[in-house]
Amino acid sequence: KGIPSETIRLLASIVLKENVFVYGKKIYQQVLGGAMGSLFTLTLANIFMWKWHKELVRRQDMTENANTWHPNIKLEYKIGKSLLFLDVLLTNINGALSTSAYHKPAAEPYVVPFISDHPRHVFENIVQTSLRRAIKYSLTFQSFNDERRYIKSTFLYNGSVYC
Repeated sequence: KGIPSETIRLLASIVLKENVFVYGKKIYQQVLGGAMGSLFTLTLANIFMWKWHKELVRRQDMTENANTWHPNIKLEYKIGKSLLFLDVLLTNINGALSTSAYHKPAAEPYVVPFISDHPRHVFENIVQTSLRRAIKYSLTFQSFNDERRYIKSTFLYNGSVYC
């Protein structure tokens, strides 16, 4: 029949919470985790990793399943310090959230050519919208200046007279 689950949980708690060791003729209590080399601690680590891996696989399967719903909508599962969301790049810099404008490589650095026959207000709106986006998405003055320089070079590349 085996040992009841509750007994195993209680024993695991004792092993993890009451772990002491001697170093330099002093007694220390380990307050987090278990003793390295202990067979029981190794078993607990394997159980933890198995459970964590099982959840990771479940999330990846969910993403793959969602990608079958529509041919034009694809989701990506990513782990890292930055995340793309629409046209914003969110970045974790030492625990602080930073945002900046993101430019899709396939679409940039092109805008409506300034030599085209579009009405003048179209070009003015492109400039205003680009600057608004830079202000809105740039969390720091440095990222705003980087984006402003990017906008200027993009407009010059496309023949702008507004720079």
